[in-house]
Amino acid sequence: MTGSEPLQVTLLGATGSIGTSTLDVIGRHPNRYTIYALTANTNVGAMEDLCVKWSPDYAVMSDERSAKDLADRFQGRDVKTQVLTGEAGLLQVVERDSVDCVVAAIVGAAGLVPTLAAAKSGKRILLANKEALVMSGKLFVDTAKENNAVLMPVDSEHNAIFQCLPDCLTTHHSSVKIANQEAEVGIERIWLTASGGPFRSYSAEQLHDVTPEQAVNHPNWDMGKKISVDSATLMNKGLELIEAYWLFDMDIANIDVVVHPQSVIHSMVTYVDGSVLAQLGNPDMRTPIAHALAWPERIESGVEPLNIFDVAQLDFEQPDLDRFPCLRLCYEAIKMGGSATIVLNAANEIAVAAFLDEKIGFTDIAVLIEKTLDQAVITKDVSSLELILEADAMARTITNKCIAEMH
Repeated sequence: MTGSEPLQVTLLGATGSIGTSTLDVIGRHPNRYTIYALTANTNVGAMEDLCVKWSPDYAVMSDERSAKDLADRFQGRDVKTQVLTGEAGLLQVVERDSVDCVVAAIVGAAGLVPTLAAAKSGKRILLANKEALVMSGKLFVDTAKENNAVLMPVDSEHNAIFQCLPDCLTTHHSSVKIANQEAEVGIERIWLTASGGPFRSYSAEQLHDVTPEQAVNHPNWDMGKKISVDSATLMNKGLELIEAYWLFDMDIANIDVVVHPQSVIHSMVTYVDGSVLAQLGNPDMRTPIAHALAWPERIESGVEPLNIFDVAQLDFEQPDLDRFPCLRLCYEAIKMGGSATIVLNAANEIAVAAFLDEKIGFTDIAVLIEKTLDQAVITKDVSSLELILEADAMARTITNKCIAEMH
């Protein structure tokens, strides 16, 4: 870190699991980082506690009701935080000149607009929101590059890949580009590791009867409900596949998913000389968050060092695309190009919400995504935010219609 002033951080999605882990790391380094703004959806109680503890300049809530409730709670108290609302509030706290770093941890499509605005404003972006790349791919990467934004992957897998790449690809690039440089850097393949989720060994019949309670209980990671379900269907890994495709500009044929139940190896990179570089660590998001915050330096994260004697054994297997068709659909959407990944993501968000509400079964999630991809008009031109949001809205309408037809 250069200079003596702490970096001003805007944390999008402060009350979620990534937000909690980020604040834990920042709290260990008060001289390096200070919180400029915190944002949340509608969890007023949690946001109130965070504002009292961290004293940010701004807090942003997603709707007027939540914002008013939060502001009312601050009345007559020694709290300096100003409360803002909705998308306009989000844009204000990412675009301000005084903001150095934006942690993009809002789950789902809701995170796209403020994260894209952060890229346009040339910020250091800690990207934990997959949808920014899944939905806006080329637009997002090009925007970051044109405005000299520094794009740091926070997903444990992409952060691991970043750590396994040669310095020449990571030192001066706002986003890492491997394509057309294979001959120079010798990278042959990227391996995205997947825990396999809680149903890795389930039969197709068992998967049919999975309940929301079972699906949100991940064996290794502490995550929100939506991401836990995505992990259980392997959609989370599929979204990461799309993210890696854009982030590292690697041919999709050279990106593989490998199931690794221990979640100790977070990802690997194969080189032409036969070397395979891997990043290992305990499954704790504070490690990639600390790396992305301080890069190219290293700072203490609060994570216990990995004890390889306790691990003792590392297992690997190929993913079963028949039992977990969401991953297959992600590969297909990338190959389709255009708006296909936008449609896939939107359909998944609607389907997962319906599953959590017990309106559909676990295996219906993939069925609905495939139906939506079949029925949607896949457009080639996704060069603007308006076109991206249009494709997203169309897909949600189709998926909701498909759900209604199932009943």
